[in-house]
Amino acid sequence: MIARLFRPLVMSLLLLSPIACASSEPTSTEPNPAVPLGIDLGGSGPITAQAETTALLTPLGGPTVSPHAGQNDAHGTGTVNSVDPAQHKINLSHQPIPEIGWPAMTMEFPVAPTIDLNSIKPGTRVNFTIEQGQGGMYEIKAIAPAGGGR
Repeated sequence: MIARLFRPLVMSLLLLSPIACASSEPTSTEPNPAVPLGIDLGGSGPITAQAETTALLTPLGGPTVSPHAGQNDAHGTGTVNSVDPAQHKINLSHQPIPEIGWPAMTMEFPVAPTIDLNSIKPGTRVNFTIEQGQGGMYEIKAIAPAGGGR
């Protein structure tokens, strides 16, 4: 008895689901809604970025930013928070990187194996070049002290 009632219900929901998912318009009515990027455990609140009105949309509706002018590298300035030479990673608090549409944030980057991380210390202000790899992830390809410290 329940099976006979359940099947038409499931079939009607399956017919309606493509209609509900077909809308490509954002559901927010805000002109530039904040996009959560992560949580800052240091007590300053959530980290957000403003969505660009010129951003492309992925099939899932999330914003993406194309590399600038057909190139896959970008340049930034930031302060080193930590260095992990064994894993070839560095954690930076960087300024906005307009070339790829990134706001200022703190993040960990993989570093090219050709870069010696032993001379880079936490607290150092640096200029860096990141390059987008085949998987879409950015890797630091060049890094140098910018002067001025913290």
